[in-house]
Amino acid sequence: MGATTDTGKVTWQTLAKRLYPDHPSVIERTADLLTAHGGNDLGGAEAWSERDALLITYADQFQTRGQTPLASLHDFYGSHLRPWISGVHILPFYPWSSDDGYSVIDYKSVDPRYGNWRDVEALAGDARVMFDAVVNHTSAGSRWFLGYLDESSAYDDFFVSLPADTDLSAVVRPRTTPLLTRFEGADGPRWVWTTFSSDQVDLNYRNPEVFLAVLDVLLAYAAHGASLIRLDAVQFLWKEVGTSSINLPQGHTVIQLLRACIDAAYPDVLFVTETNVPHAENISYFGDGVREAQVVYQFALPPLVADAMHTGTVEYLAQWLDGLDDIPPGCTFLNFLSSHDGVGVRPVEGILPHDRVEALVGLTRRGGGEVGVRSVGDRTAPYELNTTWFSLMETGHDPDAAVARHLAAHAIMLALRGIPAIYALSLIGGRSDQAGFAETGRARSLNRMRLFTDDLARDLADPGSIAARVKGGLESMLRWRAATPAFHPDAPQRVLDTPPGVLGIERGSGSDRARVYVNVRASAASLDWPGEGWSGFEVTPSNATITVGPWSSVWLRKES
Repeated sequence: MGATTDTGKVTWQTLAKRLYPDHPSVIERTADLLTAHGGNDLGGAEAWSERDALLITYADQFQTRGQTPLASLHDFYGSHLRPWISGVHILPFYPWSSDDGYSVIDYKSVDPRYGNWRDVEALAGDARVMFDAVVNHTSAGSRWFLGYLDESSAYDDFFVSLPADTDLSAVVRPRTTPLLTRFEGADGPRWVWTTFSSDQVDLNYRNPEVFLAVLDVLLAYAAHGASLIRLDAVQFLWKEVGTSSINLPQGHTVIQLLRACIDAAYPDVLFVTETNVPHAENISYFGDGVREAQVVYQFALPPLVADAMHTGTVEYLAQWLDGLDDIPPGCTFLNFLSSHDGVGVRPVEGILPHDRVEALVGLTRRGGGEVGVRSVGDRTAPYELNTTWFSLMETGHDPDAAVARHLAAHAIMLALRGIPAIYALSLIGGRSDQAGFAETGRARSLNRMRLFTDDLARDLADPGSIAARVKGGLESMLRWRAATPAFHPDAPQRVLDTPPGVLGIERGSGSDRARVYVNVRASAASLDWPGEGWSGFEVTPSNATITVGPWSSVWLRKES
């Protein structure tokens, strides 16, 4: 996955001057950091291809007795996934204090509960590995924050402290918790900005020392073998009292500057932005004139696919796909249906009607899931569906139908332009972890179950098990996709005219084309065979028509 190094005509030096005009030493100190690195240039290798797909997993999601969890993950990847999954997104594996890793205590260490840097680098030798960079906030137990409270000069002004009565009503919130949290500092109480929780204190990028510290972390990740770096929650990077403090221009400039610096030292490392916001805001992180992320999460996709599967209609999904604008050259989407956070619904604001979102909320609760909410003025609104994808597909249906619906939903995701990513629990049809939720009291625990490889191996060896059927179905589709150049992430995409319960996607152009038809209803549908030169995956034409079974997909390609 080589990266484009195009950042427009704007150099990192220009961006540094723009962001920190009163701190000229930033230029020299940044140059010193970059001089100490320089590295994994693959000589213009292709950024991505139809063979790329990622597994999303916690460092300890696959556990084997007698092995470090990271070594267990590596073995499972090599034994079960390597031929058809090209990369692994390891969720934060650094020492942490809460939120299953997203409250980082030490960015440059591997949590010894998971293993060590040798384990990470060994996996990076066999797979494209995406590291998480949790750079909007850090743990309240981190050395940075403890030094700030103790008035250490090294961490002075690293965080945002404001008077307790500051009017922050304009700030867009992803949570209902207080925005300012009281901490006791050496000089008395401090009210510190905490976007997500009282244990996750936001960094202050107005201070160039914060930028330099974060750049040092990202360079270290690249040196340890990261092929991709996921920038977590970066829509909140820059705080400005009296504004929404989300998606601010200065925050975009921070990402542009970090990208330009990484390009200078490790031009084959890709930036992936995680911004769970409405679609138009989300894709702004591709950049405007100056490049930011090469890859942006396709956050509107999961709720739109869930809506299609629930209603049996593809109206809103097809309209959205048909209206997607072209993206900048050298950029692509990361397509997914579920992650460690479940399914976010805020990205479909303005796309999916309120009653359809509420229907998904009701579906989630009927299936034993929970719904996270955020503050909107004096009320709350749904933010995310806390459930596994398989449980969402199973609600109201028997297990056989759930497997079919789960695979049909993933067929939609795999057909689209971009790089597909599959969460570990979706890989094997994992149900929501009610016991884990009861133990922690945290709704997100429903979607964060750990797996024991001995038990998983037995399930996968049983061809009738849900795990084997789901994994086998995903593998078949991914192998077909990898062997078909029309599924290159850069290949054109077109929505086809189909019956109301079928989504039709054509990829590629000319004689190099592929089509995927996905039926989201419980009854079969018939379509016209597209003509001469087409062949199908596990399908043959009957009287020049194609039958797409209930909750199933048909994959075709045109032979040149």
